[in-house]
Amino acid sequence: MTGYRVSDVMTRQVVYLPAETTLDEAARVMKEADIGDVVVTDGASLAGMLTDRDIVVRAVAERSDPATTTIGSVITREVVMIEQHATAGEAAALMRERGIRRILVCDGERKLVGIVSLGDLAMQLDPDSALSDISEQAPTV
Repeated sequence: MTGYRVSDVMTRQVVYLPAETTLDEAARVMKEADIGDVVVTDGASLAGMLTDRDIVVRAVAERSDPATTTIGSVITREVVMIEQHATAGEAAALMRERGIRRILVCDGERKLVGIVSLGDLAMQLDPDSALSDISEQAPTV
């Protein structure tokens, strides 16, 4: 991963959904876009991030009704950001330190420009690794 910047490995496609979106609609958007996360907004503000894991662990396990439960009620509100010129190693260290799998990526003005995931880092480090295979094949909701 030496020499790689977050901007080299991040996903530039960021999908935004309002906090009042229902879980079933969010899952449908994630499936159609083949993504595992969306950025959740509250008006013009960033409210948090919703991951496929949030849907499964927080919503399904708690038997929430996906047609009426809003994503704002199950999102991860503590978002972690990293600057796009940080190294991939710094991103990996931050993930390890915080126990997370995704980090929002910002530019110098703290404008959101992408998302970097553990899978993105694994693909760059070793495209033939088992983690890369799992990340590529992991079903999204």
